[in-house]
Amino acid sequence: MVIPSTPGSAARRRCVAVAAVLGWTGLTIQLYLILYLRWTVAASLLGGLVSFFSFFTVLTNTLVAVVLTCELTSRESAARRWFLQPWVSSGIAVSIAVVGVAYSLLLRHLWHPEGWQWLADELMHDVMPLLFLAYWWCCVPKGTLRLRHIALWVIYPLGYFGYALWRGHLLAVYPYPFIDVDKLGYPQVFINAGGLLVGFVVIALLVIGLDRWKGRLGTGLDR
Repeated sequence: MVIPSTPGSAARRRCVAVAAVLGWTGLTIQLYLILYLRWTVAASLLGGLVSFFSFFTVLTNTLVAVVLTCELTSRESAARRWFLQPWVSSGIAVSIAVVGVAYSLLLRHLWHPEGWQWLADELMHDVMPLLFLAYWWCCVPKGTLRLRHIALWVIYPLGYFGYALWRGHLLAVYPYPFIDVDKLGYPQVFINAGGLLVGFVVIALLVIGLDRWKGRLGTGLDR
């Protein structure tokens, strides 16, 4: 059975399409800048690709772009069904919110990018968090989240933290200054990571609270 598109659903689809394009654009610009810099100094491009995917910001923005693309794709697949599950999309919403908040509080003052780097930074740290949270609010069905989902959501940042420490130990390169073990030492790094984890859980609780509130209002959207 084909359900006819309404003006409202068509408008939402256009907005999601714009958000998806912006998400992939930010990632593409950032990848180009990293690979171009590596090429100019005759460094390994494969190493540049590994470095690109070693940032929590990049990984999370990739997940955001994938969810938005799945929303636009009509062809059914296991991947599409998985990413569009409310608890999965909501967990990604929590992560991208953390990206935006952490960048504004901890990193924005440390440098002042210009040109294409400024554009990539704005898209990944400011624009996409806001757009994806708007998508989550308007398009993801509400009323299904439970506190137990937080235990699943934190696997992602904890796994990333473990990977970042392992990679940093091997290469002496850390993606973010607040987890730089060589400069701060393990005790301070774990304190910093613990503070970020607390922030992650607080945002997760807020997301669950909003989900339950909107679910009770009966305004959740059916796919």
